[in-house]
Amino acid sequence: MRFDLTDLQLFVHVLDSGTLTAAAQRSHLTPASASERVRGMEELLGTALLVRQARGVQPTAAGHTLGQHARQVLRQMQSLRGAMGDFGSGLAAQVRLRGNTSAIREHLPLAISGFLQQHPQLALELQECPSTEVLDGLRQGLCDLGVAAWDADQPPPLADLDCSPWRSDQLVAVLAAEHPLATRSSLALADIVHENWVGLPRDSALQQLLLKQALLLEKAAVASKPHLMSSALRLRVQLPHPEGLCQLVGQNVGLCVLPAAAVRRHAAATGVVAVPLCDAWARRQLWLCTAKGISPSAPAGRLLAHLRRESAGQP
Repeated sequence: MRFDLTDLQLFVHVLDSGTLTAAAQRSHLTPASASERVRGMEELLGTALLVRQARGVQPTAAGHTLGQHARQVLRQMQSLRGAMGDFGSGLAAQVRLRGNTSAIREHLPLAISGFLQQHPQLALELQECPSTEVLDGLRQGLCDLGVAAWDADQPPPLADLDCSPWRSDQLVAVLAAEHPLATRSSLALADIVHENWVGLPRDSALQQLLLKQALLLEKAAVASKPHLMSSALRLRVQLPHPEGLCQLVGQNVGLCVLPAAAVRRHAAATGVVAVPLCDAWARRQLWLCTAKGISPSAPAGRLLAHLRRESAGQP
């Protein structure tokens, strides 16, 4: 099988745009050349990759699978270019760390600052993604370390990864102080799902989790009472920064769900109240993970040891 990077990038553009013409433009190819490249890929594989329609194309099962692997290869090449560029800038090593929203935005920045000061020639690549993609990244060799979340009372059943508890990560509902539910000791997502919401961007790991849980509530509601309207989150504003979200909540624009650590930093200044969520998926534990049976590089091993010491409160 001989696909070059141009073939793979072209095919990803086809999937993203839905037409060969648009994909050709993005790839700086003529439509005829793009079409010929796709036909060559299909001939080489011996199967159709696209279903041609009057208004565009749709991937076949084989095309969908190829697209997944093509994106992975292109990400790896991008990471390789970045790593080589770092070496050219005088850095001696790179460590790749994946984490969920809470880990990347709240817990890791302070946890790694001292380590980076002690190792000025080390580059650290942080990538935010859902916990399932953190684990997949470790399995596929796309990252060296991972921080993922599970229910606090349920350890991760992963035989192929080494995972140890790192930090607690309770999710809380963020409400204006005068909100009728602000005096509750705890809330379930079902109590607030019909409210107006503000939230992180849809591609953030936390927002994906909330949307998934809201859709599960919607399916359960429709199954029991088909006349009920949708309970999917009614997002009025999306911002990438917890402080901005807390400010909007304090002004009664909507409510949101954030890690408790994020709200503690902004509650006093924004006038919001944090009420713990009692849903099992919201009572979370962050786990520090590595691939089992594969020794991390020396820099990754040093960072792993640092994070373990930092979590235990050691210097």
